[in-house]
Amino acid sequence: MDEQPSTGPAGEAARPLDRRAELSEFLRSRRARLKPEDVGMPDFGRHRRVPGLRREELAQLAGVSVAYYTRLEQGHGRNVSAEVLDAIARALRLTDAEHNHLTHLAKPKQHKKRQTARPQQVRGSLRQLLDAFDGVPAYISGRRSDVLVWNRMAAAVFGDWSELPPQERNWARMAFLKPEYRELFVEWEQKAIDIVCLLRMDAGCHPDDPQLAALVGELSVKSEDFRRLWATHDVKEKNHGVKLLRHPLVGDLALQFESFRLAGDSELALVTYHAEPGSASAEALRLLASWGTDATRAGSPSPR
Repeated sequence: MDEQPSTGPAGEAARPLDRRAELSEFLRSRRARLKPEDVGMPDFGRHRRVPGLRREELAQLAGVSVAYYTRLEQGHGRNVSAEVLDAIARALRLTDAEHNHLTHLAKPKQHKKRQTARPQQVRGSLRQLLDAFDGVPAYISGRRSDVLVWNRMAAAVFGDWSELPPQERNWARMAFLKPEYRELFVEWEQKAIDIVCLLRMDAGCHPDDPQLAALVGELSVKSEDFRRLWATHDVKEKNHGVKLLRHPLVGDLALQFESFRLAGDSELALVTYHAEPGSASAEALRLLASWGTDATRAGSPSPR
């Protein structure tokens, strides 16, 4: 269970995401969610032409000129300083994840040509570690929400990803394009939001990634829900929490998940799931463990 996906068909070409447009839309969306009273400013206009703060109000809060902020919001942020970005982030009340996203968009790192096409690799010792997690569903995900490697219990809970073509072993494609995953996740909308937020962060770090651009383009065409969520420009990283699942074989599961960025390659994350000891969900996991690969599909049992 260690085959690695390559997002998009072989040889597929896609135009990279427009970093300037991403920066512009992100700033506008963050400004639109604030009202003058939210930041302690008087609202003198009964009929405001724009939702949220005006550019001049935001510029005043950040301590920059209106012309300077306007250029930045139009996507011209190449020479902006870290201090100015910090001031704008404070004025917009950005979270840490949003602040980092703004920095990546405004001051992108210089990558070597075609570096984003480098295959994602997982060390053999990490694959052995996954297999050692007896009774614990676990997998390693990479860029673009690709699922790279997983253990037997992850296949029992989420489906046997080895039966999917490599390019489809991707959480975004599975969540938005496969009906069985809408049925699997009780709170599907929240799962979809989390995926889109991670893709947005990935786009900020790697706007020149053609595979990411191809994935976003495909989902935008095929899924109205993806288009709706992508347009929010929300970013966040959720490292722990509880997922409620409705498994076709064992019924409802409440699993606590933890996500760990791997030392040596921060683009890879180890994700584990476990149930509260003594709970019905823990018993259901034990049952799935006893079935092993007989419980392989998220949508229906697949006995062998």
